[in-house]
Amino acid sequence: MIRKYRIGTPIETDSVVEKIKLSSGMVPGWEFDEKKKTLSMRMDADAAVYGLGVQVRGINKRGWHYVSFCADEPHHEEGKTSLYGANNFFVYVPSDKGDQRRFGMYVDTPGRVEFDIGFYNKDMFQVIFDEADAYTYLIEEEDDPDNNGASGILSIVRQFRRIIGRSYIAPRWAFGFGQSRWSYMNEDEVREVADAYDRTGIPLDSIYLDIDYMERYKDFTVSEENFPDFPAFVSEMKNRGLHLVPIIDAGVKIEKGYDVYEEGIAGDHFVKDGKGSPFTAAVWPGRVHFPDFLKEDTRRWFGEKYRRLMDAGIDGFWNDMNEPAIFYSEEHLAEVFEKLDTYKDKNLDIHSFFELQGLIGGLCNREEDYRSFYHEYKGERLRHDRVHNLYGFNMTRAAGEAFERIAPDSRPLLFSRASYIGMHRYAGIWTGDNMSWWSHLLLSIQQLPGLNMCGFLFAGSDIGGFGGDVTEELMIRWVSFGIFTPLFRNHSAMGTRRQELFRFNDTETMRRLVELRYALIPYLYSEYVRAAEQDEMLFRPLSFEYENDPRAAGVEDELFVGRSIMIAPVYTQNARGRYVYLPEEMKLVRFRSFSDYDEEWLSAGDHFLKAEPGEVPVFIRKGCELRLAEPVMRTSELPEYDELDKYVFRG
Repeated sequence: MIRKYRIGTPIETDSVVEKIKLSSGMVPGWEFDEKKKTLSMRMDADAAVYGLGVQVRGINKRGWHYVSFCADEPHHEEGKTSLYGANNFFVYVPSDKGDQRRFGMYVDTPGRVEFDIGFYNKDMFQVIFDEADAYTYLIEEEDDPDNNGASGILSIVRQFRRIIGRSYIAPRWAFGFGQSRWSYMNEDEVREVADAYDRTGIPLDSIYLDIDYMERYKDFTVSEENFPDFPAFVSEMKNRGLHLVPIIDAGVKIEKGYDVYEEGIAGDHFVKDGKGSPFTAAVWPGRVHFPDFLKEDTRRWFGEKYRRLMDAGIDGFWNDMNEPAIFYSEEHLAEVFEKLDTYKDKNLDIHSFFELQGLIGGLCNREEDYRSFYHEYKGERLRHDRVHNLYGFNMTRAAGEAFERIAPDSRPLLFSRASYIGMHRYAGIWTGDNMSWWSHLLLSIQQLPGLNMCGFLFAGSDIGGFGGDVTEELMIRWVSFGIFTPLFRNHSAMGTRRQELFRFNDTETMRRLVELRYALIPYLYSEYVRAAEQDEMLFRPLSFEYENDPRAAGVEDELFVGRSIMIAPVYTQNARGRYVYLPEEMKLVRFRSFSDYDEEWLSAGDHFLKAEPGEVPVFIRKGCELRLAEPVMRTSELPEYDELDKYVFRG
């Protein structure tokens, strides 16, 4: 059962596609303080809270506060409150000791909102608005006839997913391994990467092009010096079975003669400052204007630009910097330069020194800058911060809608960094600029259920970490987990250790792991498509499957993947195994490769699971099966799941 309530005067977001009748009054069980702009509810002492999409900390979100305001935040540390997405759906699960019931809630507001889940007061759940204008959707558990009569968390999630629309389905080739780095500068570097993977026998389906493929970081351009005949090069890669996937950024370079800029000015497609002129900020190319993606005609104009690269043979894109990220605004930069002069010849004490540091460090992504420009949205002029969380959603929506016009009979790859609920209908996401830390391997495991709850099924983290220098052991363990995620991409930052898999000492282990991924793709893709079509979760923690098992609620590092299997990745340095909890008897298959494995049944309860680096333990549920393909170098060579009959594992 779903009920809809209104607070203030909400801004329509287009995130919910099913019409829900508006109920009167306030959300039952919650109190609204109009003066403090706060919704409050007392929590059961042992209640858990799940959801909120891409965020820090564990699967159970209780005990911290989370700010929903899409942020260009490369430091995914426990003390952070915002990452790239604004995914305001959660499920509240009380203990069985009180009289509260499980429910889900979606807070549909495009501006900044804070979810204080027992942070300031451990027994209070508070939703704190900047502007108290929102729709709230209350989803109560009920028997679900389409889910074998199941109730509980999965039924709540399924009801919510139905009202926000079908999840994006990526092409099957996108489940192949992808190699990325900031940056592969020219054709020869891309060829070297492709040649090395083929030479070492490590399967590969895509190579990503970061910002340096462009001409001076201008969207929808290609450097003629570094890629002199881009269509021919794309064709060359396709003949090898490889897809090139270029990046597209939100900011449009201000440059006379650059047609995207000139058209944007002529067509009134850029956001405005308070004086009505195009707002000027800076990102990769320096000074830019931001398209007003909240305008339908701007989305159509910008979306058509993808045609240029698609006409060259490109069939996949990743949208970046679309929170939007702002290096500095032109107006504030001038203020900083003026202020810096006052520090010359000054004796800088602790206060003035930190103030000086703050001037430079505070240039990027300032809240004041987000309050200094405006959109035209559904007939209104709205200040950006009030609709901030819709920006990346609508940039990606522009591409998704354009693909339906440009290539209606194909299924291009598309994923984004910034997100809001509703964007899941057009694209997937990656979890942003993580680090080569063991803690971020664990974080990438724990983020997947929350993303699935909000409709983002095509998701994954940068394998090995984007920033920092990855160790070989960490890369092996990360790949051992990443072989189960839909987006399976190795991506790293300029200046870090080169982490292409063929560069490590133990390339044999890397090859066997990626081969195992390709053997798994028929299962993973069929389960992924099924989850999308039936509004289900691909990744589920134990607590969602065994709600009456109190032990399951405390397990945050084991995940079910599809209907048949459960994984328990190793995510600690120098470990040769880990402890697992099994709520029921399962078959363990310990893979050293797709064809080298051993099997045993493990009883319900606690076990120490041995797993050397390069070994991948997979648990198969009773009555279920897992079929593997013989691995190949490209996904195009893989059969369908129901055609497999050689490597069949039954639980």
